[in-house]
Amino acid sequence: MIASLTIPALQAAYRSGELTPGRLVDDLLARNAQYPDHAIWITPPEAQRLHARAHELQRGGMQGKPLYGVPFAIKDNIDLAGVPTTAGCPDYAYTPHESATVVQRLLDAGAIALGKTNLDQFATGLNGTRSPYGACRNAFDPAYVSGGSSSGSAVAVALGLASFSLGTDTAGSGRVPAAFNNLIGLKASCGLLSTHGIVPACRSLDVPSIFALSAGDAQRAFAAMLGEDPRDPYARAAQPHGFDFGSATHFRVGVPSAHNLQFFGDTDCQALFDDAVQRLRVLGAELVEIDLEPFFETAQLLYDGPWVAERYQAIRGFVDAHPQALLEVTRGIIGGAARWLAADAFAAQYRLRELQRVCTRAWQQVDCMVTPTAGTIYSIEQMLAEPVVRNSELGLYTNFMNLLDYAAVAVPAGLRSDGLPFGVSLFAPAHQDLPLLRLAARWQRARAEPCGARERMPAPNDDALPQPVPSGRMRVVAVGAHLSGMALHHQLAERGARLHATTHTASCYRLHALPDGRRPALQRVADGGARIACEVWDMPAQAVAELLAETSPPLGLGTVLLDDGSSAVGFICEPVGLQGARDITSYGGWRAWVAARAS
Repeated sequence: MIASLTIPALQAAYRSGELTPGRLVDDLLARNAQYPDHAIWITPPEAQRLHARAHELQRGGMQGKPLYGVPFAIKDNIDLAGVPTTAGCPDYAYTPHESATVVQRLLDAGAIALGKTNLDQFATGLNGTRSPYGACRNAFDPAYVSGGSSSGSAVAVALGLASFSLGTDTAGSGRVPAAFNNLIGLKASCGLLSTHGIVPACRSLDVPSIFALSAGDAQRAFAAMLGEDPRDPYARAAQPHGFDFGSATHFRVGVPSAHNLQFFGDTDCQALFDDAVQRLRVLGAELVEIDLEPFFETAQLLYDGPWVAERYQAIRGFVDAHPQALLEVTRGIIGGAARWLAADAFAAQYRLRELQRVCTRAWQQVDCMVTPTAGTIYSIEQMLAEPVVRNSELGLYTNFMNLLDYAAVAVPAGLRSDGLPFGVSLFAPAHQDLPLLRLAARWQRARAEPCGARERMPAPNDDALPQPVPSGRMRVVAVGAHLSGMALHHQLAERGARLHATTHTASCYRLHALPDGRRPALQRVADGGARIACEVWDMPAQAVAELLAETSPPLGLGTVLLDDGSSAVGFICEPVGLQGARDITSYGGWRAWVAARAS
């Protein structure tokens, strides 16, 4: 029996010989048989195909395959070569000759594609009930919705049938199911993951999404899938992500104003969100209240504006030829496209640009924001009774993200009193996927609770994760006049420096006051050193070069060792500059020496 399906646990078991891909496949097939009524799959795992893949991997070995033997599930609007793609509509089905780009990249990394999962038809819905293959059932309570449209993909991971899975996310389909099934759900920045080989919902907004048991596992899958694809006209290269708020000891988090928050009478979810906000404060967050009204107005454009016509365009030929093949609720949504004119589309684009400008102002105050992923959860019976209204409520906090070009990660945030999961979403402007994942990983380590419904082990403490996107920034150690509040600190502040940590150097330094009395000199020594108080500042790499140009001898920039074993660029002194300098190491730092001299 597999103890954990997290990627580090699987890789350790493979390396030790305790597990092989073939034995894993046998176990997963047996597990899958335990859930015949959850409507997880459209094309379920098939023993012959999976054993053939397992034997292929065993012959080739683990070398060069970062996802060797890792099982993943695929939403059935994403192509897997030789397996039908239905998009939740049997009459639409076709069998592709090649896999979607993101799927092929995972296969190339050594992963095992299990099967194709259930979804709200044509990815139109956030609840998981809109499928002719059956309403997908929640992993914690089958009477409740799974979330959608990537319903089966989330439930498969939550029930221990896959290590991670692929969904798509246009309006929340990769985050709402994550919240309802106690998972990490990454909605990457638009264009970073190829949509080639994916049946579009809104082609200009669609994003492949990742469900995983841990933020580290999501990062591993993201790294394998990342990269421009010339066959995807909306693809773009990843840009440096900037300030890494995810690993900073102090960062700013936007929290919705009280009047923005809606929990639809669910006091459990309201209390869990309040608790989540306080947990962020414990991690180092400075909380800043943000009015989300312009964000909500943006969201209304997606379903109450002409973007619904893009859903029609995506499957226009099929819908026109086979209108009765669609479920009634799907046909009602997509059929509403007929009323929109081209002029309406332009008007909506103009309004979107206006709202984007308004929403952008918030990012001058915060590094990321947090909202509930969904304000509540509904039973399948409640959802079917009012399918449009209830579905709309589930998208309150998710529908605006892609229109505004944000990255987002859904994170588990506890269980209601009835045992059903609640989750929050962390989001930031495009290309900040890695800081969001790192913050999600810190969140999981602090909570130390298992993910999904079956996993018994908390998320691993990942130390060797792939870093597929550079930050574009450097960390600079300040020990003297560049410390906050000191005479030269403006040289950092004017260049967008952000405080990463207040700490100490390693205990191999002596600190001296230069003869002019205005600057310190840090000297590394073999013996007799001490820890020196310092600050570590995060700033754009180009700004570090500018800082060097402003630094006068005998000071310069070099490598400074820190107390935690890491290192960063810092101000050091040429040996000749120490002539006539005063050793002030005993004060422990420049700030203490300046204060003592002034007293």
